[in-house]
Amino acid sequence: MFRSLKIRNYRMFAAGGAVSNVGTWLQRTAQDWLVLELTNGSAAALGMATALQFLPMLLFGMFGGVLADRYPKRPILITAQSLMAALALGIGVLTMTGTAQVWHVYVMAFTLGIISCVEVPTRQAFVVEMVGREDLPNAIALNSSIFNLARVVGPAIAGLLIYVLGGTGPIFLINALTFAGVISSLVFMRKSELNLAEPVPRAKGQLREGLKYVLRREELLMPILLIAFVSMFAQSFSMSIALMAREVFGAGASSFGLASSMFAVGALGGALLAARRARLSRKVLIAGAIGFGLFQMATAFAPFYPVYLLLLIPTGVALITVNTSANASVQLATSPEMRGRVMGIYMLVFTGGAPIGAPLVGWLSELGGPRTGVMLSGVLVLVGTGMAVLLTKLIAARVATPALAAA
Repeated sequence: MFRSLKIRNYRMFAAGGAVSNVGTWLQRTAQDWLVLELTNGSAAALGMATALQFLPMLLFGMFGGVLADRYPKRPILITAQSLMAALALGIGVLTMTGTAQVWHVYVMAFTLGIISCVEVPTRQAFVVEMVGREDLPNAIALNSSIFNLARVVGPAIAGLLIYVLGGTGPIFLINALTFAGVISSLVFMRKSELNLAEPVPRAKGQLREGLKYVLRREELLMPILLIAFVSMFAQSFSMSIALMAREVFGAGASSFGLASSMFAVGALGGALLAARRARLSRKVLIAGAIGFGLFQMATAFAPFYPVYLLLLIPTGVALITVNTSANASVQLATSPEMRGRVMGIYMLVFTGGAPIGAPLVGWLSELGGPRTGVMLSGVLVLVGTGMAVLLTKLIAARVATPALAAA
């Protein structure tokens, strides 16, 4: 389960990432709560903040993957992490001084999204350079475990700190400090022990080449299409948790943090199960997607808050099963010189659907209440899973037809 940790560079990266991920979840919880405070509980405003954070990935995500193939990945990551720390510091100062307005949060979220366009595909492609192909699925699952362990700890701590410290401002400042962990791990890595991919020379048509590469390979197309439909509503699920906790069950900041942590407990369990698997099959991928849709619908009908909290656990297991299976499948099926571009496409669909899904869920929640928004999200996940399977077959048949005619 933990075999990738025997590699020094990855062990350092994982330790630094653990610290930084806790800070990230502190900030995500604080950001949602700050928006709700500034707008008197507006679901639409919360959806807008989420959408703005992921909109740049939809617009520019594939270009970030091109940069990840062209340039050394470690310097890119150091620069990106430093800029993210500066953003957290800025919004923290504004909040602490009482001058923060909702448009400040919108600007921060959008800028963070722009940085993520380059940072996320680069970080995903950098994993194989640390551990190699053999340990790649295990490292991806462990990354998910670390991320979701932080998701367990972060929101609970954030809810407590918001209550104890009397506001969200200190949370942003704490997050700015946690970036030191991942930045120092990148700086002090042993370059000689990295499996560095040769940078791809600058040339015309590299973005188009990446798209064609994915369309011609069913083993890449299937998980990418599936994750596109699932993540459209998965990325906004933390927003749904905030709405259900505050508007349906009347929970305060600390109880909202507990709900986010229960979801993360399930996600952590799912990631550890994935780390034990030697192979992540297509059946596991599809089963996880169906499970996420069904359990999401079940949470919408929870009669009491304790029941809602319990249902969040299997929901988290199902979602992380989809994420780890899709990520590992895509990376293992991709050649080194194309990995940055393919991961750029993958991360585009992984996060780029949020600008569509988050406002839609927010709008549905305002029209029919949070329960309606969450229930319809689950239905759309099931519909999207079926569409992903169908589209993969249609596109694969269409691509194969010219080849047969040429033969």
